[in-house]
Amino acid sequence: MPTAVSTLGDVRIERAGNQRWLVISQPADKLWEPLRDFWQENGFVLTMEQANLGIMETEWAENRAKLPQDFIRSTLGRVFDSLYATAERDKFRTRLERNGNGTEIYISHRGMMEVYNSKEKDSTIWQPRAPDPELEAEFLARLMVKLGASKEPSKSLISAQPSRIGARTAVVEGLTVVQVDDGFDRAWRRVGLALDRANFTVEDRDRSQGTYFVRYVEPSSEKTDSGFLSSIFGSSKDNAAPLKYRVKLVSQGATTTVSVLSSSGAPDTSANAQRIVKVIADDLK
Repeated sequence: MPTAVSTLGDVRIERAGNQRWLVISQPADKLWEPLRDFWQENGFVLTMEQANLGIMETEWAENRAKLPQDFIRSTLGRVFDSLYATAERDKFRTRLERNGNGTEIYISHRGMMEVYNSKEKDSTIWQPRAPDPELEAEFLARLMVKLGASKEPSKSLISAQPSRIGARTAVVEGLTVVQVDDGFDRAWRRVGLALDRANFTVEDRDRSQGTYFVRYVEPSSEKTDSGFLSSIFGSSKDNAAPLKYRVKLVSQGATTTVSVLSSSGAPDTSANAQRIVKVIADDLK
């Protein structure tokens, strides 16, 4: 099934399943500063900037769209914003990947929500919530404007209903894998975005070999600097080492098989590897 493509001048958006990304005919090094400006203009603080990997990531930020739009607040505006708090936090990762004619730009979302942890509702904890593809789409639309596209067509293209592309788990030679009804190029892009959403860091990639080299930090051991997050991920003394894996893609015709291998490239049947396969499959469905 072909990827849906829409073009606006030198920037275009491509879609596959519930995933969208931008393609622009400019080199990645020319886009780094505009991308940094973009997130700062939208009120985010950047906590990661790794130009060599093409990755930048924002700090956790309160989801202000969830604030009540009552009469007092709509009248007095920002004066009383500090009196309101929401139970949701968002952060975004931007990843640039060079292609033969320019750069592909991916924006992935991660969310947390505050929930009660007792029947008495006298205390709360923070827990992950599902990535929001529509929120990713909104920021892609804004980024298209930043990069020179006109505002109205950008949003109409971003919000178009994407087609669904099948993905499922299967067992091949004793190893649980993901089978995607897509050719290599589109599967490669979709798996990369799924890894971003799942909090993997792509340390390296070899597209010619169909391999992502990734590391993953369990949420309970993620380090943060934000005060409100100190209770989300547990004690700072919990410093588990990052887990390293290879995510391997092999295509045969219109089907691509995605497997999770150990850091040395050997088949990995561990519980962690099986969970990673499920995370990838759930995002690609």
